[in-house]
Parts: sequence; C-alpha cells; structure tokens
Amino acid sequence: MNGRTQFLWFLATILLLGGFPISAQEKAYRVALIAHSPPLSYTDQTGKFTGFNVEIATELCATMKIRCVQQSFTVDKIVDMAAADQFDFAVVGFIATPERRKKVLFSKEYFQSLSVWMAKPSVAVGSSRSGVAVIKGSAQASHAKAMGWKTVEGATNAEITSFLVSGIADAAVLPMLGALSLAQENPLQAFGLKSTVLTGPLITGTLHMVISPKQADLVERINDAIDQIKRDGRFDRINTKFVPFSLL
Repeated sequence: MNGRTQFLWFLATILLLGGFPISAQEKAYRVALIAHSPPLSYTDQTGKFTGFNVEIATELCATMKIRCVQQSFTVDKIVDMAAADQFDFAVVGFIATPERRKKVLFSKEYFQSLSVWMAKPSVAVGSSRSGVAVIKGSAQASHAKAMGWKTVEGATNAEITSFLVSGIADAAVLPMLGALSLAQENPLQAFGLKSTVLTGPLITGTLHMVISPKQADLVERINDAIDQIKRDGRFDRINTKFVPFSLL
C-alpha cells in the first residue's frame, strides 16, 4: 500500500468516526456551578443537570470556543476554591465585595439580584424567635449576622426547607430566585409564607461570575461572551425558560 493510499484510508476512517479527534493538548476549562440551587442549577426529573446558570455556562463556553467540564459545589466553597485555582471560573452570581476582590477576579455583571425575608405573616422582618435560615457562605448569611440575627446555616435549599418545616427556623433570608423556588416546595405551601424585599449593600446589587486569579486572561474573554449572548438573544431565551421575570 503506497503512501497516498494509506492517507486516503486514514481520512476515510476519521470521517466514519465523526471527524478529527480533539487534540490531547487542548485545555479543558473547569467550570464551577452550585450543586442544587433551582432555578439556577438543579437535577431535573430525567437526571439532567440543568438550570439558568448551567445553560448560560454552556453558551459562554460555546461562544469562547473552549472545551469546558462542569463541576458542582456548595456555594460556601466557591470563592476559596477559585482563590486556590481549583477551577477556572464559576458561573455563580456573587456580589463583588472588597473582601472577595482580595481573593478572586470577577467578570462584569451578568444579572441583578434582590434578597428577601421569607416567613409566616406573623413573623415580621427581624423578629425571628427560633432562628433565621440562610445558605452558608452567602451574602444573605453575612447580612443576617451583621444585623445581629440568630442564624441557622444550611448548604442547600433543601436544608433551608427542612429548617422551616421542623421549626428550627421560623424565617429565611435568601436571594429572590432561591426564595421563589422555595415557595413552590410542597412542604412549605401550607405555611403561607410571605416575602419582604430587603435592601442593603451586601444583599442587593449586580452579580458577577468568579474567576481564578491565575486565569486573568479569561476576564476579558468572559466579559465579551456575556455581551455577545445578551446581544444575540440567547440570554433572554434562557432567562424566559427558567425565570418568570427579567433578570436584567
């Protein structure tokens, strides 16, 4: 078999197998997401990991033309893991506080956030008797502690639900999207929980993606990709799919 024939056999084999293989040298970017925080990220009834942030992450990677591997963690680990370069960037919304900026890099804003006090109508803001449920490591947890409220910390929305159902906590302070999801949980619907929007620099403002300080070259690329998916309508499509109001 001559050289030309060998090349044609090689080319035919590659085409039959679906194209040329990805180079072993191509970097696989590690993208962090929250393990369970509907509607931002969650595992649906079919076992698929999905949600607003999950699909935004997929579109960002496609726009930047990079190969990405999604990894899921609890929110309290995100900043410290990024600081230790244990992943490249996180499609998780954080307020870019001065303390966090000392540890990690941030993208431009990608959506707005509000926080809510969620409790029975008889439990006014700040008047919790048993405790205020918060997500460990969240801005809402910092706010509640700064206000002097007794807090009960959980790693997931499921834990927050169990605290409220069991009476360990009689109120919760959560991002509005988390509260929206929680209000739809069957165990909580009988409680008639009321939500009150809270204000404050720690819990209201623009949210940014977290980037490892060792991946500074990603900041501009991610910013450009955010702009592009907003311009071409992909952001709005994903927003509408998972959230009943505009996040912009």
